[in-house]
Amino acid sequence: MATVRKRNDKWQAQVRRTGHPSRARSFSTKPEAHRWIRGVEAELDAVETQPVTEAQAGSKLLASTTIADLLTRYRDTATPRKRGRIPEINRLNAFLGQPWATLPLTHATPQVFSRYRDDRTEHVSPGTIIRELGLLRSVFETARDEWDVPLPANPVAKVRKPTAPEGRTRRLAEGELDNLLKPSSIGRTIWLKAAIQLAIETGMRRGELLNVNWSDVDLQNGLLTIPRTKTGISRRIPLTLEAVSILTERQHAAESRNEGRVFSINPDAFQLAWQRCKLRASQSQPDIVDLRFHDLRHEAVSRFFELGLSTVEVALISGHRDMRMLFRYTHLKPESIVEKFRKQAGIN
Repeated sequence: MATVRKRNDKWQAQVRRTGHPSRARSFSTKPEAHRWIRGVEAELDAVETQPVTEAQAGSKLLASTTIADLLTRYRDTATPRKRGRIPEINRLNAFLGQPWATLPLTHATPQVFSRYRDDRTEHVSPGTIIRELGLLRSVFETARDEWDVPLPANPVAKVRKPTAPEGRTRRLAEGELDNLLKPSSIGRTIWLKAAIQLAIETGMRRGELLNVNWSDVDLQNGLLTIPRTKTGISRRIPLTLEAVSILTERQHAAESRNEGRVFSINPDAFQLAWQRCKLRASQSQPDIVDLRFHDLRHEAVSRFFELGLSTVEVALISGHRDMRMLFRYTHLKPESIVEKFRKQAGIN
């Protein structure tokens, strides 16, 4: 749009057009102002009719697309296909609330995410920051590889990750299991006792325990099929005699209520019951409040090795595909190795 206005003894001409900076100039006469306007408009017309190169189109796309656009698209298209979609959606929504989410992609630099990393160190653990940077890296990589977003590089790829925390080595201390089983053996959460015992006997994760149906359990042959695992691959595990006994008792209770799952409990109710159980147990052992349910999986894997099972046999039960990760879970008690040495030497 072009306008000519008289101000004092001058004629002010102005040309405004979408996608171009506004231009203005003052003239002594009105005809001069109109001639200048026609020249500017002809210049703009010539620019707009020129073929747009691929580089120019890419630059325009980066300037008009924000980081939030990529986060939203990833949340709505890529995340729903994942098993852990709920926590990832929550994490992406949290990213959308960050000031840098409104930046155009032309301003998405490693420095932006380095500052974000540094800010987060005051509030969350290094492990959380590593996972957040990993998700952001996946968003930008997907945009480059699958959405044809012409980013010259992934801005998160070169952001230094904080030092990964050492894996937990928490195992059950003497008396802790008994103190956990006592409060979980009474009341409406009596199912928790079986869940705790099964976690130790099978090494199953909490989510795996809650997803097992009775159709997955073969008590006659001592086998249990875990259809959905963290790695996305189902596995069939052998059951200890104690696990068979626990499941048999649990099955009788489930049949009376016509339940299809071994544990018909939602994750939130499970976590609440676990926390309450620990709180009651802490009256005898205060340090038990530090125990996580996932530590029982750690306990199970360590016990399998202490029983003399091979690495391959333990991996079959636990579902670990990375032997390095399996070794991290395996913190054998030195006393058990001493016992093996003595048995080998014939010392009782």
